[in-house]
Amino acid sequence: MPGGVLAAAAADAESAMAWTFETVAENLADEFGEVHPAEMVIRCVEAARHSAEEVIGEASPELVERIARKHLEVLALAAAEGHGGG
Repeated sequence: MPGGVLAAAAADAESAMAWTFETVAENLADEFGEVHPAEMVIRCVEAARHSAEEVIGEASPELVERIARKHLEVLALAAAEGHGGG
């Protein structure tokens, strides 16, 4: 496969993956919209993706969504208990 074609395929895959994580963030923003601002949801998704990549070497959208959801749930609980976070 010529280098240009390989680079284009990699760019397409990265673009598709970015779209997938945007969808994860949008879904979680809808779910937690009454508790957390969208910016916090995006940061949690980015942190979850980075953590999964660092710890296990990959970050599927499903895993990232599960990790980010847990983070957001804990932050919502902390906020409800008066410990800030949202």
